[in-house]
Amino acid sequence: MLDSLRRIVQEVNTAASLREVLNIIVARVRSAMDTEVCSVYLREGKEHFALMATEGLRAEAIGKVRLERGEGLVGLVAAREEPLNLDKADSHKAYRYFPETGEEVFSSFLGVPIIHHRQVLGVLVVQETKNRKFDEGEEAFLVTMSAQLAAVIAHAEATGGLAEIGQKAEARFLGVGGAPGVAIGKCVVITPVADLKAVPFAKSDDVDAELQYFYDSIEAVKKDISGLSAQLESHLNKEERILFDAYAGLLDDASVGGEVAERIRSGLSAQYAWSEVILEHVAVFSRMDDPYLRERASDVRDLGARVLAYLQQASPEDKQYPDNTVLVGEELTASNLAEVPVDKLAGIVSIRGSSNSHIAILARSLGIPTVMGAVDLPFTRLEGHEIVVDGYRGAVYSDPSEQVRVHYEEILNEDKQLVASLESIKDLPCETVDKHRVELWVNTGLVADAMLSLERGAEGVGLYRTEIPFMLRERFPSEEEQRVVYREQLSTFAPRMVTMRTLDIGGDKALPYFPISEDNPFLGWRGIRVTLDHPEIFLGQVRAMLKASEGLDNLRIMLPMISNVPELEVALMLIYRAYDEIKDEGYEVKMPPVGVMIEVPAAVYQIDAIADRVDFLSVGSNDLTQYLLAVDRNNPRVADLYHSLHPAVLKALATIAADARAKNTPVSVCGELAGDPAAALLLVGMGYDMLSMNATNLLKVKSVIRAVSSEQIRILLSDVLGLTDAPSVNRRLEEAFKRAGLSRVMRFGSESHFVD
Repeated sequence: MLDSLRRIVQEVNTAASLREVLNIIVARVRSAMDTEVCSVYLREGKEHFALMATEGLRAEAIGKVRLERGEGLVGLVAAREEPLNLDKADSHKAYRYFPETGEEVFSSFLGVPIIHHRQVLGVLVVQETKNRKFDEGEEAFLVTMSAQLAAVIAHAEATGGLAEIGQKAEARFLGVGGAPGVAIGKCVVITPVADLKAVPFAKSDDVDAELQYFYDSIEAVKKDISGLSAQLESHLNKEERILFDAYAGLLDDASVGGEVAERIRSGLSAQYAWSEVILEHVAVFSRMDDPYLRERASDVRDLGARVLAYLQQASPEDKQYPDNTVLVGEELTASNLAEVPVDKLAGIVSIRGSSNSHIAILARSLGIPTVMGAVDLPFTRLEGHEIVVDGYRGAVYSDPSEQVRVHYEEILNEDKQLVASLESIKDLPCETVDKHRVELWVNTGLVADAMLSLERGAEGVGLYRTEIPFMLRERFPSEEEQRVVYREQLSTFAPRMVTMRTLDIGGDKALPYFPISEDNPFLGWRGIRVTLDHPEIFLGQVRAMLKASEGLDNLRIMLPMISNVPELEVALMLIYRAYDEIKDEGYEVKMPPVGVMIEVPAAVYQIDAIADRVDFLSVGSNDLTQYLLAVDRNNPRVADLYHSLHPAVLKALATIAADARAKNTPVSVCGELAGDPAAALLLVGMGYDMLSMNATNLLKVKSVIRAVSSEQIRILLSDVLGLTDAPSVNRRLEEAFKRAGLSRVMRFGSESHFVD
């Protein structure tokens, strides 16, 4: 049967249409299994299945025989989502006879579900007249064929292929929300301007001419990027447009440009030297653990393709953008977004990437609904199709039904009203109705993030990622180079406090000039472990922070990945040493508060000892959840086990807050959990003094906290802490928000809790 399977798969892969695929399947499976009947039933709507192809039953029954889920043997297979193998089918209690098929003579029945991403798309059936059960090999063969058919049907759903056989064309695909909101529009597909992986090895005989050719291409791309930034000038703050300046800064001699020039001088062609360097940098970024930094790979790749296009003298494609354009591509970037007139751009869908991608950051600034990571979307076939983008749930609908379109049009109208109401509370304090005050801070990594944060009413920075200046160079940045970057961030927020996390690298988050290779990077040499082993790096960074704070005095220093007291004491000793050195050099600085990130389970049970030695604590809920649940949320095989509201996580968070409160030590949360309106209420109930989040969630969280009392929060927390699984926690929170009239805010703030 293995040879038969291979031949069928080859035929299916070369078929021109879904109708042809179905006919191939029923004919070839019937022949390979030497059975009398093979049929395919496909899903119609959510609860019905129709006979769409058969060899052995009457052809006139095709398209006419329909069963509900659970009706008849076919419906039973769909409902149970597992094979059904019977030797006397007509004696089964679920058996239903359809006279138009002529199947009354067939006793043996084997049906297997056709499943794609947990959705039953149909049922594949074989039948025989003699009474016998199909053997294990035959059953395995049919299961394998159903898996092949599932991918074809899912693709047909997305591209309208079902319409040719009289089925509905609407299809739904899942990614992650990159920017909240809903958009309905026409799909415009973006493809790379050049292929970095297809550049052949070549040398150059004229180094000077090759260098000049390279520098001319660099200048052309800088000019393009400057033009793209100017297109957004009226829609973004000056500081937000710095994102494009940082983008172009990679081309400078001090960064990637200089590295390429050296390789050209060694004799390589400009094209090959450029592609080689860019792909090396892309690989480094892609391996990083920090999702924010990992997403810089797409920016480097896009920049590389743009320069390569000039090196290959390719002319850019003249794209036409209709009204309500939904921009779709494999890995969209900020520059792709800037090429579309803002008044025509309705939504964005990127097959790769996450909410930390630059395009997602800009989309949130511009208020453009965005879905990232829609890996199953066959985007190359969707040019011109109608698309619905649901940035709340990370869902994409191609060729939506009238019912789906009306549903999302209603949400669009509701969102407009909600946005207006949120803007009205921007300058109001974040406090419960009985005046319990909670501070809302932000997590940043770029000045663009900072300006958006201030516009949304941020009261400080709970996490500033200091890795950025280290990532944009071929070497460790000097103390002065770091000071300039840190000063800009501190000045932007002054007099608000800025919490700077010391360098958090190591394991799979290695710098290009400081490679680290380990079998288990998540439990390896990372965070404070690396910098304490290299005190020269740690001291230089702390000195730069302290110098940058002179005259502003709004710096807080935070230590990552602390797992025991001795390493904390060594870090504190080095910080005090750096402070004494700076004072001796004549700088007028104050000793900043020093805190610890609680993100390792060991630290959860050492709060007493840690709190005795620091000024504040901040929970890194992302890593803490990952370590507590032993789940790598970036691994698609287990990502569905990552539940930030898992009872174990909630109990750990409650323990941390209680122990910190007993020590009178301020405690905050700076992970994604803090920006979830529902989770934020639980954190307030636990006693967290401050929540630090993405700027886009500030007003949503504030609106929820201002709508409830401390007593309501305590009752909700007590109720939730008694539950035993994350789905139950989610349902209880949804019920509470519904009773309080906050259902739309809950959806508006977090796609993970939204229920139709």
